[in-house]
Amino acid sequence: MGSHDEGHVNRVVKMALFIAEREGADMEVVRKSAELHDIARDKKDHAKESARIAREILRKQGYDEDFIERVVHCIEAHSFSSNVKPKTLEAKVLSDADKLDAMGAIGIARAFIFSGEIGRSIEETLRHFEEKLLKLKDLIYTETAKRIAEKRHRFLLEFYKRLKEELEEP
Repeated sequence: MGSHDEGHVNRVVKMALFIAEREGADMEVVRKSAELHDIARDKKDHAKESARIAREILRKQGYDEDFIERVVHCIEAHSFSSNVKPKTLEAKVLSDADKLDAMGAIGIARAFIFSGEIGRSIEETLRHFEEKLLKLKDLIYTETAKRIAEKRHRFLLEFYKRLKEELEEP
C-alpha cells in the first residue's frame, strides 16, 4: 500500500538509525527491526505477524537467537495499536521512528494516501488526526525523537486547525 510502502520503510530505517546513533542503541538491532517492521503490513495484527516472519527470515540468515528475539521485540512493540510496550532502547527507537513518519508533512501526506486507499472522507480523516496523529507526540520515548516530534506536531496541528476552519466556511 502507498501509505506503508517501501518509501515509508526507508524513511523509518533512516530515522531509526539517526535516533539510535544519538541515543546509544544497538545499530544492527535497530536496522534489522526497522527494515522488517512492516513486512506483514497487509495482515490484521501486522506487528505480531511481521515479528513472526522476521524471526523466520533472521534464522535462515544465521543470526543468533538473542539477536533475533531483540529484533522481534522491537517489531512487536512498534505499532501504535499493538498494546505491547517497548522494553528496550532499541524498541523505543523503532517505535519513535515509526511514529515520526506519521507526523508533520509526511504524516499528513500518508494520512490522506491511506484515506484514499480505504475510501475515507476528509471528515473521517480529521477524526483519524484526533484519534491517533495528534496524540503521537506524547507517546515518544527518546529525547532525540522528542525534539523532532515537537516540530512535526506543531505543523500537524496547524494543518488540522486550518483544514477544520475551511470545512466550516460557507
